[in-house]
Amino acid sequence: MPPSLLLMLADTLLILHVLFVAFVVLGLVTIYAGYFFNWRWVRNRTFRIVHLCAIGYVVVQAWFGVVCPLTTWEMALRAEADAATYSGSFIQYWLHSLLYFTLPEWVFVVVYTLFGGLVLASWFVVKPCQHSR
Repeated sequence: MPPSLLLMLADTLLILHVLFVAFVVLGLVTIYAGYFFNWRWVRNRTFRIVHLCAIGYVVVQAWFGVVCPLTTWEMALRAEADAATYSGSFIQYWLHSLLYFTLPEWVFVVVYTLFGGLVLASWFVVKPCQHSR
């Protein structure tokens, strides 16, 4: 496969990764904002289950020390293209800057667990509807 295609696929995975993180973070902000603004759609059971499962997946990965598959696949594509992991395209540079931090692993486990606790708490503060609408 040509290196340019591999890098395009890697950038696509990076964009998907950022969108996943945005869904988890902004989803929680939206749930609590919806409570104050009385937005009924934030109580949609399907949305809430998907949101809870998304952060639950991240928390379990962190507890077991598993690297996110999106990160693994992206880095493998960049390595296959003989590209440096953290340099390259405009998209890659800025999204990596938003997504990846150099901190001890335990910090991420604590942050993800606390955030997961906030998402779980939202089930009791902003109760989902019994039926999806």
